[in-house]
Amino acid sequence: MSNQNQTEDKSKQTMSRRKFLTNSGYAVGGVVLGGVLGSLLPRPAKQAAPQTPQTQTNAGKSYNEALMFFNQEQFSITQAATDRIFPADEQGPGAKDLGVAFYIDHQLAGDWGFNARDYMQPPFFVGEQTQGYQGHLKRREIFYIGLREIQNYSHNKYNKGFTSLTPEEQDAVLAAFEKDEVNLTTISASGFFKLLRSSTLEGVYSDPLYGGNKNMQGWVMRGYPGDQMAFTDIIEKEYTVLPPRSLKDHM
Repeated sequence: MSNQNQTEDKSKQTMSRRKFLTNSGYAVGGVVLGGVLGSLLPRPAKQAAPQTPQTQTNAGKSYNEALMFFNQEQFSITQAATDRIFPADEQGPGAKDLGVAFYIDHQLAGDWGFNARDYMQPPFFVGEQTQGYQGHLKRREIFYIGLREIQNYSHNKYNKGFTSLTPEEQDAVLAAFEKDEVNLTTISASGFFKLLRSSTLEGVYSDPLYGGNKNMQGWVMRGYPGDQMAFTDIIEKEYTVLPPRSLKDHM
């Protein structure tokens, strides 16, 4: 065999091995190509995945809207109740469209729901009006009981679940809890309403990173600029309206 043919055969073998290593590297998740060897091997040009209707739909989804504590019935009751506490009007969206129920769900699934930073040891005494709940139940347990009792009261008074009531009937149920007209044995009806109301307002105005205040519309309604890094460039200027920014915008 001539020297020229031997050179061509070696070149084919080299390229064949190189192609094999390259393909193998992609096949095993880039393990081979992730090291020094990878920088020496030619990589095929990557083609962008075609945009299908499914990928276009996924691009518009918020994966922060996922239940972590509530079951579907509890979530539906919370969503309906918070939307009556903070309904939509000419100023902007209500609690439902702002994702407040997701905010509450996420909080109950974490430290806040477990009262991780609260002193929870006995003895327990009935607190003053300004002290709030003084007992052994965690917030997630209070919500579990409170939502169940809202459902029970709705069935007893209207023969329907809370989410099937008219807005006026839902308001009447919530007002009965607020005024302690509902007799509960484990928790205070008004105490649960206060907790639900304060959680609703937190979900409306908290950073959207935590599940509520969707698209920062709660801040837009208040003209609140959100989490700005600094105001040094406008501090000496006339009043300036800034578009709100989330903590996520700085990542």
